[in-house]
Amino acid sequence: MADWWKNLYRAISTVFQGLMVTLKVWKSTYDPARKTFTEHFEYPELPARVAPRYRGFHRFDLTTCIGCDQCAKACPVDCIYIGKERVEGGKGFRLTNFTIDYTKCMFCALCVEPCPVDCIFMGGTLDLSSYSRDGALVDYSRLPIDVAWGRATLNPTAVAESKAVLYPVHGGPSQPEG
Repeated sequence: MADWWKNLYRAISTVFQGLMVTLKVWKSTYDPARKTFTEHFEYPELPARVAPRYRGFHRFDLTTCIGCDQCAKACPVDCIYIGKERVEGGKGFRLTNFTIDYTKCMFCALCVEPCPVDCIFMGGTLDLSSYSRDGALVDYSRLPIDVAWGRATLNPTAVAESKAVLYPVHGGPSQPEG
């Protein structure tokens, strides 16, 4: 019977010790003057500060890209899709789309180094949240230049507006060429 009481005392005392550790850590982290993240950074109205070498969502300059596919070849998860067509009467390619699938992207920046004209680099945008997986596919060739190149933030609204279909998808006989 003495062993039973000893085991009961040991069980209650170890549970109490565990609770005391939890309370001690809770008390050290509790600060009544501490603000929430949104109060401190005024997010999403103002962008949150990031470190200078932060690897955020990409920035891409469509005007200097030569369509060499080096970034897509260097990507270890194959999340960069480049559509291009040969320029008639000249050298090189014209990009028809440059899409990055952010459901696959690891933000490793391996696509930045092999670019011979430095048209892609890592930006400082934190958040590109969306309600569907389609929102994570960003076609930089359809974004406005100020958003894609980084003069404005890459926000979900700009991405959604770039996905608006201007012509019928089926391409019937009444669709203008352009």
